[in-house]
Amino acid sequence: MTVFFNTLSRFSRVFSSVLLILLLSFPALAQQESSKDMDTHETSSEEKFDAGEVIIHHVLDDHIWHFFDGHGGTLYLPVIVYSEEKGLDIFSSARFYDEHHNLVPYEGYTLEHNHIYLNGKQVFDLSITKNVAMLLINATLMVIVFLSVARAYKRNSGKAPKGLQSLIEPVIIFVRDEVVKPNIGHGYEKYMPYLLTLFFFILFGNILGLLPGAANLTGNIAVTFTLAFISFLVTNFSGNKAYWSHIFWTPGVPLPLRIVILPVEILGIFTKPISLMVRLFVAITAGHIVILSLIALTFIFQSYLVGIASSVVVLFINLIELLVAGIQAYVFTLFTSLYIGMATTDHDHH
Repeated sequence: MTVFFNTLSRFSRVFSSVLLILLLSFPALAQQESSKDMDTHETSSEEKFDAGEVIIHHVLDDHIWHFFDGHGGTLYLPVIVYSEEKGLDIFSSARFYDEHHNLVPYEGYTLEHNHIYLNGKQVFDLSITKNVAMLLINATLMVIVFLSVARAYKRNSGKAPKGLQSLIEPVIIFVRDEVVKPNIGHGYEKYMPYLLTLFFFILFGNILGLLPGAANLTGNIAVTFTLAFISFLVTNFSGNKAYWSHIFWTPGVPLPLRIVILPVEILGIFTKPISLMVRLFVAITAGHIVILSLIALTFIFQSYLVGIASSVVVLFINLIELLVAGIQAYVFTLFTSLYIGMATTDHDHH
């Protein structure tokens, strides 16, 4: 446990230093976002800064990934659509923009509020959007990190962990011994691969989302819904006879009360994953909105003093968000383990 806390301390110091450096680019990032949004509508020099549009642009998904103004500042992502009229069609999202970055139609396709239409009819969209690209980056990073840790574990078998292994291994042991094992109990081993993947996917996604220009991956309701839905399937397909009998025929309860308890128990099956989904979505999205709102104050008041004050506050908010990133990964994994444990535990009644 001492090794674990020492590792966390070192981990926090490294990320605090990185965040301090990266935060210097947040005001510039907000300025770039505001310039992009102004160019999308009118180029009038008197147009006011729209903080709400800048924040929403960052929080929501998009078919492009905008980093900064100027040549090469925008990454145009692949558009993959299917329609009965044209079948499968693949092209770059750059086709939807002219040289002034105004939206234009392309071969009958139009992009409106991040939805693609073909001759006025919505198509089946399988595009690589900003959040999908961020998800692939997150997954690739996880593969690289854990393959490296696995190789280090084989090389250092029976020895003290070194390098990246010394950072990741105590966290894995913490999740196993303090989260999964106490809540699931006997047979917890078969759920470890999923729960470790769940924990580190959320943790990496939360931390990467704090970087300037990054996508709001774990603050996307579709992503949190998918994670919660997988946990829902794992929990209920693992449910034993005692679990389902407690839901449909609660023992020790008078028959008239069972009529009342039954719909409550059935509703509880669905409220558990919904709570997982909403908790992660709200916590991460709220953090992004607060940070961008504070940065936007600089451009609303057009004051250096406000800019300095907001930057200092944003620094501390980011440090808090770094803590929230770990807490949310822990909480999601903890409650998933608890739900699986409730579904697999044998209940004895005397």
